[in-house]
Amino acid sequence: MEIEKVFKNNEKWIAEKLSVDANYFENLSKGQSPEILYIGCSDSRVTAEDLMGVQPGEVFVHRNIANMVISIDLNVMSVMNYAVDHLKVNHVVVCGHYFCGGVKAAMQAQDLGILNPWLRNIRDVYRLHKKELNAITDENARYNRLVELNVQEQCVNLIKTAAVQKAYRERNLQVHGWVFDIHSGKLIDLKINFKEVLKDIMEIYNLGE
Repeated sequence: MEIEKVFKNNEKWIAEKLSVDANYFENLSKGQSPEILYIGCSDSRVTAEDLMGVQPGEVFVHRNIANMVISIDLNVMSVMNYAVDHLKVNHVVVCGHYFCGGVKAAMQAQDLGILNPWLRNIRDVYRLHKKELNAITDENARYNRLVELNVQEQCVNLIKTAAVQKAYRERNLQVHGWVFDIHSGKLIDLKINFKEVLKDIMEIYNLGE
C-alpha cells in the first residue's frame, strides 16, 4: 500500500461520516464511555472493531503479540487499570485467533531475539497443558488448541489482578475468552468455566475485600 493512500482513505472516511451525521466528530470529541475492554493480537488480519462490528467510542482496545496479559507488562496493566477503574467497563475480553503466528513461533526451537522472553509466556501455557496438547497428533489442530488455552490463561491472569477482582465485587465485571476463526470470519465464545479453572488457585490469588 502506498502511504499516500492512507490520507486519501482518511478524507473519504471523514466525508462518509459527515454525510450521515454533520456533528459526528464534534460528538466524538466529547469523550468515551465504552462497555468493553478488548485485548487482542496485533496481527494485521484481526482488527477488533471490524470483527465485532462496532463504532469508534464503543470499545477500548489493546493489542499485542499473541494477546498476552503479563503482570509485569506495564502497557497492558496500565490499559487494563484505566479501562476498569476509570472508564468503568463492564466486560473485559481476551480474543485470540486461530493460526496465530506468535503462538506458532513460541513452539519453535529458534532464537527470536527480543521476542524470546515474551514468547516464553506462551511456552509456559504449553507446559501447563502439555498432556492434553501432546495427545493431539495433527500439528495445526494442536497449535489452534494452544491458541484457545492461551486465551484461557490470559483471562486467568486478568482475574488474578486487584482491579478486576474489585470491579467484580462492585459491579459484577465479566471476563470473556474469545477466538476469531480467520478461515470463516466467525467470532467464537470459548465459554470458559472460570469457577472450575480457578478453584485450585484462588485461595492464593484472592485479594479479599
